[in-house]
Amino acid sequence: MRWTDVAAVEDIPRQGSRVITGGTDPVAVFRTHDDQIFALIDRCPHKGGPLSQGIVHGASVTCPLHNWVIDLATAEATGPDEGCSGHVPARVDRGRVLVCLPQSFGG
Repeated sequence: MRWTDVAAVEDIPRQGSRVITGGTDPVAVFRTHDDQIFALIDRCPHKGGPLSQGIVHGASVTCPLHNWVIDLATAEATGPDEGCSGHVPARVDRGRVLVCLPQSFGG
């Protein structure tokens, strides 16, 4: 597993996200109101909407296209909806966000 330093925690707004590009699928890195960090493939499992543009609430994000709610810890849709956007391992080390980017990012 190769961890990549992508940002300082403070570079990601609370209840917001930043997008990492360079691979086949962009990766959205989210920061919750209580400073938890999560990363998902930036694609809703419903119609491919950009989750990074959704609303972060608790440990979930709501897709801006059709209001699907995605659990940030598992990348799974919640409620009656089903599907998974794709979870990307992320962690914080000394105030820096580290993400294990998919192999499609090369390097």
